[in-house]
Amino acid sequence: MVQIGYTMMTEQAGPRELVDHVVRAEEAGFDFSVTSDHYFPWLRAQGHAPYAWSVLGAAAQATSRIPLMTYVTCPTVRYHPAVVAQKAATMQLLSQGRFRLGLGSGENLNEHVVGEGWPSVEVRHEMLEEAVGIIRDLFGGGDVSHRGTYFAVDSARLWDLPDEPPPIGIAVSGERSCALAGHLADLVIATEPKRELLTAFDRHGGEGKPRVGQLPVCYDRDMDAAVRRAHEQFRWFGGGWKVNAELPHPDSFASATRFVRPENITDSIPCGDDPADFVEAVRPYAEAGFTEIALVQVGGDTQTEFMEWSAKELLPALREALR
Repeated sequence: MVQIGYTMMTEQAGPRELVDHVVRAEEAGFDFSVTSDHYFPWLRAQGHAPYAWSVLGAAAQATSRIPLMTYVTCPTVRYHPAVVAQKAATMQLLSQGRFRLGLGSGENLNEHVVGEGWPSVEVRHEMLEEAVGIIRDLFGGGDVSHRGTYFAVDSARLWDLPDEPPPIGIAVSGERSCALAGHLADLVIATEPKRELLTAFDRHGGEGKPRVGQLPVCYDRDMDAAVRRAHEQFRWFGGGWKVNAELPHPDSFASATRFVRPENITDSIPCGDDPADFVEAVRPYAEAGFTEIALVQVGGDTQTEFMEWSAKELLPALREALR
């Protein structure tokens, strides 16, 4: 059966609210959770960007069942891979084995803040490959030193290691990232229901591994209010990752999406309160071969209502349709 997850979206709520949201998601019966790792929101209207790893640590203590996962962390520019390895190992211990480390090549929006510039996509993939190797080595225990093309590690060691290291997922959007994920990852991550991504992942060694997708949704009893909110906060979503990875600031996303109209939104984001519409939006992910699908409820101040509706209507409808 396809598992249905919940997204703690750091771009649209503060840290205390995010922890409360994942507690409610656990109570509502979501199968797993994922957390974005941003320094900026996509648009100013979203209004937040707390430190994801502090939120995750608090969430690990506030919940008892629901799995946790970064979706995704870039381990190459803003964070050094040795530091990411330490954070992930600590999270696996705090969560008692419920953590997965989702990694990706990042977005200029978040990584430019350290002033190191934004590499080409080819370099970003090379950096990600080297970073994953460092993280794996540190998960293996012992002292690690490394002199590579992009990173140096000097006698690093993780002193608090879980018995089982967190599984590593890699986000994909094309052939090169699928090759990296198939070769290096324990699971694959994608935000588009494209079967060709999973086929490429399998071709490069990913066959039989979990595959996690993500879909924004906008629940509201008032359809017009849902469409307005989705447009105000999530109209960037349709830009595609070749665009979304390159723009440096929320104002850049506002400018790039200035001609997107509210009526364009429902083509990619189900809105309103009819579970059937949400089921039909999720179905392409299941048909493409995704084993897990994380929903993003648009609007940080609407999560409680969404959770109540999900428990009563949405999750039963999804499980009936996708079993």
